[in-house]
Order: sequence, then C-alpha cells, then structure tokens
Amino acid sequence: MNEALAILPQVLADGLVLGFVYAMVAIGYTMVYGVLEFINFAHSEIFMVGAFIGVEVLILLLPKNAPPLIPNALAVIAAILAAMILSAFLGALIERTAYRPLRNAPRLVPLISAIGVSFFLQDIVRILQGLINNDFYRRPPEVFADASGSTIMVKFGESLAVPQKSFWIIGICLLTMVILTQFVNRTRLGKAIRAVAQDRPTASLMGINVDAIITLTFFIGAGLGGVAGVLYAMQYNIVHPFIGFIFGLKAFTAAVFGGIGNIPGAMVGGVLLGLIEALGSAYLGMATGGAFGAEYQDVFAFAILIMVLIFKPSGLLGEIVREKV
Repeated sequence: MNEALAILPQVLADGLVLGFVYAMVAIGYTMVYGVLEFINFAHSEIFMVGAFIGVEVLILLLPKNAPPLIPNALAVIAAILAAMILSAFLGALIERTAYRPLRNAPRLVPLISAIGVSFFLQDIVRILQGLINNDFYRRPPEVFADASGSTIMVKFGESLAVPQKSFWIIGICLLTMVILTQFVNRTRLGKAIRAVAQDRPTASLMGINVDAIITLTFFIGAGLGGVAGVLYAMQYNIVHPFIGFIFGLKAFTAAVFGGIGNIPGAMVGGVLLGLIEALGSAYLGMATGGAFGAEYQDVFAFAILIMVLIFKPSGLLGEIVREKV
C-alpha cells in the first residue's frame, strides 16, 4: 500500500499528459460527427502525418551535430504551427475529394472511403520515409534537455518529478481547447457550425454555405489532430507510420466515453481515459501479483468503450442530439 501511494502523484501526472493528447484527437472525431454524424477514421492518420511534419521541422531547425537555427522554444512553436496548418489543409482536401462526393450515399459508403484514405495516408508516409530516410522510425531532437542531454525535470517534494515538456504539452492543449471553445460558442463561424450541426437544410435556407462550413469543420479538426501529433512526438520521442491506429482508436473511445458530438465531452473523456489507463498500467501488476502488467494497458480503453456502449451509450456528458421543430 505504501508503494502504491508513493507512486500515485507520478502516475496521475503521466495520465494527465496522455489524457490531454487523447482529448485533442478526440475533439477532431467529435467535431466531424457533430456536423455530419460520420466517423472520420482517417483522422488517426492525419494525427500521424502531423507528428511526422512536426518531427521533420524540429530536425531541420535543431540539427544534431550543428548549432540550432533558432531557440528550442521557437522551434517547438514552429513545429506545432507547421503541423497544424499542413494537417488542416490535408483534412480539408480529404473532405473535398473523398467525402463530399459521397455525402448523399448510404452511410457505409463514406465509412469505407475513410478506411481507404487511412490506409492510403499510412502507405504514402511509409513510401516517403523509406525513400528519403531509409527508415520508418523518426526521433525528434530532445528540446527540453540540459547540457548533458538529460530531460529537464521539475521536482515537487520527494516523490514527484515531472518533465518540463509535460507542462508545455498540458499548457498547449488547454490553450487550444479554450480557443476552440470560444470560437465555436462566440464567433459567427462557430454559430454557423452549430447551425449546420443542428439542421443542415434550414441552415442552408438561412444563407449559410453548408459545404464551406463542413470543410471548415474538417479543417479545424484536422489541425487539432496535427497539433496532437507533435505533442505525442514530444512526449514519446519517436514516431512511425503506425502510431495512428491504436492511438486513434483510443481517442475515438474517449470521444464516445465523453459523448460523441459533444466537444466538452471529448475533452473530459480524453483526460479521464488517460488517467484510467495510467492508473491501470501502474497498479494492475500490484493488484494481480505480477500476473498482468503494463503491457495490458490497451485493454482498459476498449473495456471502457464496451461498458459505455452497454450502460450509457450517450456518454458521460451526453451525445449532442438535434432538435427538429
């Protein structure tokens, strides 16, 4: 028991970081679903592409055996902006080419198209990385390290040491979520997004360009996925073309957990899922006498998905339901 309590602060800190990254990806899923009632399974690969874009920018700006071109903090900001912008345009392009022509087709058809786009993006990244770097795995430079190369830690007492980059990750996630919430709730375009989500035909009659608003929704969601990809690369120090699959499924689970179509629900679901996964991976071995360990942490996400679908299909904060008059 003493050992469990001793590591609890560290586990909670790690779970918060993971949870906020889940939440960033989950918001992309939930925004598209809220407008189109469509699960964009290619979103997980947009997250992966954003991770690679951010890593390549960091490698370019902070060369390994040469002086950095700009300070580390500016390099991180540049990587995030590059990943956000390029991922956003990629999301808009995917919507225009792969989803818009199928908008009036049966729901299964765009779902199959999304899966096809997902495999296409994964293979394109594999081909490009193989041709350019002869390796699928890329490691970003450690931007939060001291002169000896060790990760800079912020200590709180005897039992808790949090990497400095964790504060950056949580801060960027919180800032992004606040900006998105204000945009959706207080701006003219945000009101247009909510109008299209509630009733597309009526929104069109009110003069709203529905196609443009749907593209904007994909643009914003994909941009958030790109930011999340860079934060993932900073946290785990490695990216490869397959990171999107499991991570994307967990983020989708977080969206369902919080309430699909509900932006605050996606935030809450992501953070809670990260905490539950961290607690499970840390304490499962203790609880089972070593029979099960951290390698079973992926089980928690999908067990939660099953329980939510059985006992509360609308999620913790409830699914956004359109009201028709």
